[in-house]
Amino acid sequence: MEPEPIDEFERELQAALARRPAPPHLKRNIMERRRQQGGRSRRMIWLERLAASLILAAVASGAAFWHHEVEQRRGEEARQQVFTALRIANHALEQMNAQLAERNRNAQ
Repeated sequence: MEPEPIDEFERELQAALARRPAPPHLKRNIMERRRQQGGRSRRMIWLERLAASLILAAVASGAAFWHHEVEQRRGEEARQQVFTALRIANHALEQMNAQLAERNRNAQ
């Protein structure tokens, strides 16, 4: 009788996942490599921090510039509205003065 394929797969999987002791000096080798790369990784960390700081500064200055532009645009719109209101009021006052002048001429 031939072994079932699932049983064979399970045996292969168990063999592949079986716990094996670590090779001797593995920890020492890993720590040595880490020490050798330590200067470079610290430098990279500082470069990454610098890059992140520059990006944040650029985003913050862009947001401040955008906010300034929006406020300036709103101020200009408000200025135009005030000028329009003043022109309308001036026109109304001129009409009122003309009517008052006409009444004064008719009354005399």
